[in-house]
Amino acid sequence: MFVVESPIGLLGVVVEGDVVVGVRFGAAAPASAVTHPAVEQLAAYFAGELTDFSVPVEMPGGSAFERAVWAEIAKIPYGEMLTYGAIATALGDPGAARAVGTACNHNPVPVIVPCHRVVGAGGKMVGFGGGLERKRKLLELEARVSLTRAWG
Repeated sequence: MFVVESPIGLLGVVVEGDVVVGVRFGAAAPASAVTHPAVEQLAAYFAGELTDFSVPVEMPGGSAFERAVWAEIAKIPYGEMLTYGAIATALGDPGAARAVGTACNHNPVPVIVPCHRVVGAGGKMVGFGGGLERKRKLLELEARVSLTRAWG
């Protein structure tokens, strides 16, 4: 694991070779000087220069339902949001919004697989494994970058 400094605190990034298998909020170790595509892409993302990660990701573990939720989350475009209910509906079970929230909380690669883009009904800011303040900052970053790109 190596540690990356970011505007939402230190992130622990777990890799196996070139593949990212984990991102952890609140890493305790000081930032490490590591050259890895994930470091470069996270830095570019937080600088507002990258909107789509291309670093290889593997999502270890998870039930079949969780893996399906993570696949849906990965499809949410930069700067956009979906509700837990919309994802549940897309998976064929409109009543599974809470289960979608639990699956989001189990996402092993947050930020890169953007569970922060999933919100409550009516766009309400609810739940996030990294805390609501981090979720708010990530959504604000993406909104600011999207508006700047759209309006110059």
